[in-house]
Order: sequence, then structure tokens, then C-alpha cells
Amino acid sequence: MLINELAKRAGVSVHTIRFYERYGLVRGHRDPTITSNNHLHYDEESVDRLELILDAKSAGFTLQEISEIIDAWYKDTYTKREKRQILERKLQALDDKIKELRQMKKIIKDCLEEI
Repeated sequence: MLINELAKRAGVSVHTIRFYERYGLVRGHRDPTITSNNHLHYDEESVDRLELILDAKSAGFTLQEISEIIDAWYKDTYTKREKRQILERKLQALDDKIKELRQMKKIIKDCLEEI
């Protein structure tokens, strides 16, 4: 499929796909049988990768962390244990952030009570 169809299927813009390509998260391939244009073609894995990227972003992962996740899942360079460690580190970071936000919320409530 071409980039426009990929964008529609994944629910993102072409610009977003190009950004992820520059970051190495998604890759298009040239069709060697077509010599009349320079268009990149994408497969179902590209759709899956974009869905993974969007899910990971909504869970608070950074692009660097997403890159690590994609390497772990698609290149199969990580063991199951290492994959678990990646996810457990993110869970701990989210727990820390929640604790920090609760503390900030308490400070703001205390300030409101003083006014």
C-alpha cells in the first residue's frame, strides 16, 4: 500500500508517518518491479507498528522507549525477560509520576484552603 492508504488505515497523517520513518520506527520499501516512480510501499507490519507506536505514546512512552520496544518485538533481539524489564521499568516510572502528581495535587488543595 502507498503512504496515503497507510495513513488512513492507521488514523494518522502522512506527515506523522514521515516523522516516524526519519526516527526509524516505520520503514517503507521500494517495489523493484515499478521503475516509473519513487514511491515507497508499506505492508501490514507497518500498520501494526503504527498501532503499537500510538498505543505506546498514549501510555506515556517516549520515542526512544518506543524505539526500544519496536526493536524488542519486531527484531526479536530481546529475551522475554528483557521485554518484561522494559515494561516493568515503564510501570515503575508511571507509578513514580502518579505519586508526584498526587503530591502536587495536595499542595494545590492546601493552597486553596489557605485562600
